[in-house]
Amino acid sequence: MSALNRKLLRDLRAMAGQATAIALVLAAGMTMWVMYLSNFQSLERSQRAYYERQRFADVFANLKRAPEPVAARIAAIPGVARTETRVVADVVLDVPGLDEPASGRLVSVPADRRPALNDLYLRSGRWIAPGRPDEVLASAAFVDANGFRVGDRVGAIINGRWRDLEIVGVAMSPEYVYSIRPGEIIPDDRRFGVFWMERRALAAAFDMEGGFNDVALKLAPGTQVDEVIARLDDLLERHGGLGALPRELQPSHWILESELQQLRSMGVAVPAMFLLVAGFVLNVALNRALTLQRPQLAALKALGYRNDELAWHYMKWALAIAAAGALLGVAAGAWLGAQMTDLYAQYFSFPETAYHVSPAVALGALAASLATAAAGAWSAVRRAVRIPPAEAMRPEPPARYRRSLIERPGIRERLGTAMRMILRNLERQPLRALASIVGTAFAGGILLFGFAMVASVDRLIVQQFAVAERQDVTVNFVEPASAAAGHALARLPGVLTVEPQRTVPARLRAGHRHRDLAVTGVGSDARLRRIVGADGRALPVPPEGVVLSSMLAEILGVGPGDEVMLEVLQGSRPHRRVQVSGLVDDALGLSVYMEIDALRSLMREGATLTGAALKTDPAHEEALSRALKALPVVAGVAIKRTVIENFRRTMSENIGLMITINVVFAGIIAFGVIYNAARVSLSERSRELASLRVLGFTRAEISLILLGELVILTALSLPLGAVLGYLMSQAMVKQIESEVYRFQLTIDPSTLAWAALVVIAAAAVSGLVVRRRLDRLDLVGVLKTRE
Repeated sequence: MSALNRKLLRDLRAMAGQATAIALVLAAGMTMWVMYLSNFQSLERSQRAYYERQRFADVFANLKRAPEPVAARIAAIPGVARTETRVVADVVLDVPGLDEPASGRLVSVPADRRPALNDLYLRSGRWIAPGRPDEVLASAAFVDANGFRVGDRVGAIINGRWRDLEIVGVAMSPEYVYSIRPGEIIPDDRRFGVFWMERRALAAAFDMEGGFNDVALKLAPGTQVDEVIARLDDLLERHGGLGALPRELQPSHWILESELQQLRSMGVAVPAMFLLVAGFVLNVALNRALTLQRPQLAALKALGYRNDELAWHYMKWALAIAAAGALLGVAAGAWLGAQMTDLYAQYFSFPETAYHVSPAVALGALAASLATAAAGAWSAVRRAVRIPPAEAMRPEPPARYRRSLIERPGIRERLGTAMRMILRNLERQPLRALASIVGTAFAGGILLFGFAMVASVDRLIVQQFAVAERQDVTVNFVEPASAAAGHALARLPGVLTVEPQRTVPARLRAGHRHRDLAVTGVGSDARLRRIVGADGRALPVPPEGVVLSSMLAEILGVGPGDEVMLEVLQGSRPHRRVQVSGLVDDALGLSVYMEIDALRSLMREGATLTGAALKTDPAHEEALSRALKALPVVAGVAIKRTVIENFRRTMSENIGLMITINVVFAGIIAFGVIYNAARVSLSERSRELASLRVLGFTRAEISLILLGELVILTALSLPLGAVLGYLMSQAMVKQIESEVYRFQLTIDPSTLAWAALVVIAAAAVSGLVVRRRLDRLDLVGVLKTRE
């Protein structure tokens, strides 16, 4: 080992505390890097393998009913490589142990072969047997959530008839990696399940013999998806086609892709903040270390070491810390990433999710850490090695004397001795003080973002489920019904108010852009289901035109006053140009609202409804649930209480993990910045503080001089941290914004208080650690140090 390398090890041992603090800050950033990016790669790899193995389709289409010979015409469309027709129906389930009715989706599969597309992964049990109409395969998420086993039975109302379905196998499908009820965003595996039934049995139950109402296509490589969808829509229009969807807009895939994109974005944006702070801290620490080593630097130059050799020597000091931080970050990130994968496994149903950290992610973390260290150390090293040996032999000259602000008459008299020493030192080192303030402020900002997300989720729940949707129960019908269905609901036990709902599947087109979704009819006097903006105020329903989600308007490239083509995909399928009368900053999904009578007029129908919002008496909830289970016209029931509980649980599990990580790692940043500032100040002022001890100052008094700086720096960082936190939170909320959900940033006094308390706690720990070193100050050794 060379002399310089031995010196490097001695220097690192001497500054072990500071080196550890800097390494921890770097490790925190690299933990986030590895955790997010490794999960992104693992989920993407599982998705790709699953889709390929189970032959996930490229195009999906629903329709009213088409005879089986139409399948041959679909297969003849240029670019279609494979076709699979099916029968699909939504039913009400009676799940043991569940008071309210659950929802199920029945999907037909051949009994004598595996599906050509969207094949199932059979996790346990066996395939359905021909001629056994009550045998089904149940989705794994539903089985696990309800504690079912192979051989158990589930009651269902199928086309008005009560049936007991026997679960003979537990399956997974690439079509339902993320399994949600129609019209919802958050999964509820206990109350929604997918069942695969023999094709002939399901077709007979819904009068679909010799026909189908769902089709999936696999396209040949290089095929233009839009052209195939256009031809398919033309072919299915006469059969009640509801508009074909490419894989990108298939609900399960759409939500999974949205989550993957967020993981990738967070894996870059969040670590960047940690690396920026680490560069600050490293620069300050190395600057002071090189200042203390001026005589050694001069001696090394006198012995013949070149500037580049010395520069590399001190760069290795920074790179060694960065390498240690990167290795620790990779290990911690891999462990946390595995925990995060287990969390994702609760929401995304893959046969297996093989988590591992790829060499690219690990090497990327190492490269980012080393680059940050090099950038942070370069200016300090460059300035130090350029000092001529003769000048470096002398101690660093004192700063030029000038009367500071606190020495001016009128101010000096009002400050004690200790306070004047504290403020004078801060005034003489403004850049270093600013670096410490900014670094601590970044920690406060990261904390503020985490706590703000909790407040934002609470606000979203209040806005969505207390202001916009004030009903207790939402009922959806199998088919559009007359006003008599609403009167029937009003007679059910516990129903106080019935507000009819009308939704119509449609394609909204603006130029070459389009989206398939449901147009929701809202009454001008609606009290239960209203259009509510981000500010919490209800928007009036315009008598004409449509109101779009702001996100949908952005996707279509339209604004208020523009016209869009509304192509209804139901009934007489009218096509109308309608004006965008307004936009609403809603929080969940993409929505199109229209005045309900105007929508019915467009459809040329009477008081038709597809569902209803109910205000109910909680005392009759159990009786109402039993009654709804027995209604054959009901396709699904959503009780707001359970929806909110499920939403809170889902969000708390996801955001709770993020908050915990934020608190821990932001605390590490605050500790690292403040501890390094205190250690640098202690090394600079050790002779001064020792002299004060010899002169009779107590330990508490000299501690006040040193730790008072920390108090001032921390106090100054809090308002700056609030500003940085707000800006970072705005940027991160925009970054994670998606078509699935959008948060309205909420920062209230409690959010600011929690962020400030964590920073103050980290500062207190740093102060206690430095205070212990101050108590062990060698007075004789310090006083013998040569000026």
